[in-house]
Amino acid sequence: MLPLPEAERRALLALARRALTEAVLHGYVLDVPSPSGLLAQPAGVFVTLHHAGRLRGCLGQVEPSLPVAAAVAQMAVAVSRADPRFEPVTADELSAIEIEISVLSPMKPVAPEQIEVGRHGLLVRRGAFRGLLLPQVPEQYHWSRERFLEETCAKAGLPRDAWKDPETQLEAFTAEVFSEAQLHAERHVKGA
Repeated sequence: MLPLPEAERRALLALARRALTEAVLHGYVLDVPSPSGLLAQPAGVFVTLHHAGRLRGCLGQVEPSLPVAAAVAQMAVAVSRADPRFEPVTADELSAIEIEISVLSPMKPVAPEQIEVGRHGLLVRRGAFRGLLLPQVPEQYHWSRERFLEETCAKAGLPRDAWKDPETQLEAFTAEVFSEAQLHAERHVKGA
């Protein structure tokens, strides 16, 4: 599925914006018409919200169980009200919220030395414990590969060095990441 053409990226961002707005203003889930083309293909997705340049929520689904359009709409609603780290998004915040979407590739088992910071996202699993960090996270914080592994283990609720344990499963993925701010900036540059 990757990469998505610009028209599909714009369509997904517009869909996420409508789903977010409907959930926050009216309390209901947007009815997504049956998508076609690339937007009908199943994919794992994450929807991230930023407010004033700061994280305001991030939720997603790893398994490609829904068409990408439906998954984006579902996650836009979920992140507006169900990220346990944040209070629900309010109507007053809507105009200042920036939406970012990450469309995930399939997960693949990976050895620690194969992980490329800035290219791979990481899922760590051991028993009932699971933690995931998107590819943009270690890049944003300038983490080394080892620090990325440690932080993903910590997010899973595991010891920071759990990635060294053979019982711990490591899976890598890539993501196509795009945001409203990025598309607005590209439009501005093209219009200049």
